[in-house]
Amino acid sequence: MTDLLYSEDEEALRSAVRDLLADHCDAAGVIARTETDAPHDRALWKLLADGMGLAGLLVPEALGGQAATHREVAVVLEELGRSVAPVPYLTSAVVATEALLACEGDEAAELLIALASGRTIAVLAVALSVAPGGAFPGVRHEDGTLYGKLTGVADAVAADVLLVPAEDGGLYAVDADAATVTPQVSLDLTRPVATVAFDGSRARRLTPDAATAVRRALRAGAGLLASEQLGVAEWCLTETVRHLKERKQFNRPVGGFQALKHRLAQLWLEAVHLRAAARNAADALATGSEDTAVAIAVAQAYAAPVAVHAAEEALQLHGGIGMTWEHPVHLYLKRAKADSIAYGTAGRHREELAELVDLRAP
Repeated sequence: MTDLLYSEDEEALRSAVRDLLADHCDAAGVIARTETDAPHDRALWKLLADGMGLAGLLVPEALGGQAATHREVAVVLEELGRSVAPVPYLTSAVVATEALLACEGDEAAELLIALASGRTIAVLAVALSVAPGGAFPGVRHEDGTLYGKLTGVADAVAADVLLVPAEDGGLYAVDADAATVTPQVSLDLTRPVATVAFDGSRARRLTPDAATAVRRALRAGAGLLASEQLGVAEWCLTETVRHLKERKQFNRPVGGFQALKHRLAQLWLEAVHLRAAARNAADALATGSEDTAVAIAVAQAYAAPVAVHAAEEALQLHGGIGMTWEHPVHLYLKRAKADSIAYGTAGRHREELAELVDLRAP
């Protein structure tokens, strides 16, 4: 039977990541960064990727990685979600890395070595809203160059390399400075999206089968996104409980009122259930379970509503201070809302789950 409990190594990893984020990713700093033209925290990324080696968790040891599993990556994403850390971990260390792991040849291997070192950030040039197995547009390939435009690409502004699917069915690597990356208005300012345009950009083919690579990448992204959403929900619950214990009305803690206790109890139950679903998805990815697709669909069908509900409850139960820009709860609400459409909506995953278990509508 699968053991979804955290191992000692996973708990040690969590503690190390949480301590680092406590020292280098405070809420005030994240809010201040969102008001600049540089939303990503490069210094924090260097500490995570280079200092701790977290960028290479999924990369084989032969290519300079840690040869860890998706379970360890899930722990990291839980902590990054708790801090809404403005780093391209999900997009580079998970999605782009998984796409490259589906490719063969020296070009893909060299990129994996660069990603594992933390010195290079790669982004899959597919809209953040595309679900695993969903259709995605490609750009035109002509004589080793690419032409076209793609929209809604998450963390493209931080990328050094773009992994680009083309209309000929191939997946190509393009240096980011050879493309035109234009930031779009993003709801989640800690994970901005952008339009990427190619006008004769030099490209290196990684694989003739982009569909397989993209499907693998988006499947891992969707499955592990649930762990990030778990982190968001847990922060919202923990901080709301803390606030209600300290805030007083009628000379008693607000958290003592029965109606609020019921709301917090319901939120706690949802978070516990989300943890089980997220851990199951991460374990299925790690073990290559035949039920991986079902586990991911279940996790994503449940994760988005819970994370959004937790953030909305946090906003309401913090009262007036929750409505201010200075309080970080708005960062969590925006992240939860943006994540709810990332790699497929909850409704899309419910439809997928119904097909997988042969439970079609009458």
